[in-house]
Amino acid sequence: MTDFGRLLTAMVTPFNEDLEVDFEKTTQLVNHLIQTGTDTIVVGGTTGESPTLSKEEKVALFKHVAQQAKGKAKVIAGTGSNSTQASIELTRKAEEAGVDGIMLVVPYYNKPSQEGLYQHFKAIAESTTLPVMLYNIPGRSAINMQVETILRLAQISNITSVKEASGDLTPVAVLVDKAPVGFKVYTGDDKLTLPTLSVGGHGVVSVASHVIGQQMKSLIETYVKGDVQTAASLHRKYLPVFEGLFITSNPVPVKYALNKKGIEVGSVRLPLVPANEHEAKFIDNLFE
Repeated sequence: MTDFGRLLTAMVTPFNEDLEVDFEKTTQLVNHLIQTGTDTIVVGGTTGESPTLSKEEKVALFKHVAQQAKGKAKVIAGTGSNSTQASIELTRKAEEAGVDGIMLVVPYYNKPSQEGLYQHFKAIAESTTLPVMLYNIPGRSAINMQVETILRLAQISNITSVKEASGDLTPVAVLVDKAPVGFKVYTGDDKLTLPTLSVGGHGVVSVASHVIGQQMKSLIETYVKGDVQTAASLHRKYLPVFEGLFITSNPVPVKYALNKKGIEVGSVRLPLVPANEHEAKFIDNLFE
């Protein structure tokens, strides 16, 4: 079973001045993430502005990041959508591009039943040999994938993990307790990294790791080694960053923060807009 580690970064997509994908900046960002502790890079997810990326752009990104990270970090491609067939087609392209796994978000807008969710994810998983990470985020998809549905899906051999971003620790604890041995539960919320670890979760799919990757890695490793007091201290120290990077729509704040740190990733595509003056000042203060 592929080990994706404990610190995964949901990577932003760097753009040039014309808001085209900038592959040179992408290479620099990939290297930065690896150097600051990221075990696995998630490319083409929501933080990567997937709703505004074309299929061709996504495939090119998958291929480029897989090549740049090879031998240094794993790569998971975001291939989920609210169309099962489109997700299958993109998943096959991602596999050809050389990624190590795929992430499938709960279908948004069309609001399938729990049985519909099961059949959707089952069909995509059966179309690939890659490990599959499920992604539950009711705040964006408008529906919550119930624990019972995730447990059913966890019986499928290549569905090996879930990114749980409901903001609730209860499903994390239940999944850790009842899922098959080896099934990994990740939080999708930076501020729940330590609480998730404390109930048996494996790690985090992070946004904050773009800018405080080494600190995130230290928090996780300190807890795993048994030094709960130091891990809790680190959690409290960086909690303002965890929360502050969501002062407005993700990835607007983290892109601003990266640019300020000299890691150029460009702006965001509409319908997102850059940080305004108030937001920019707030983000600046997080890192003073």
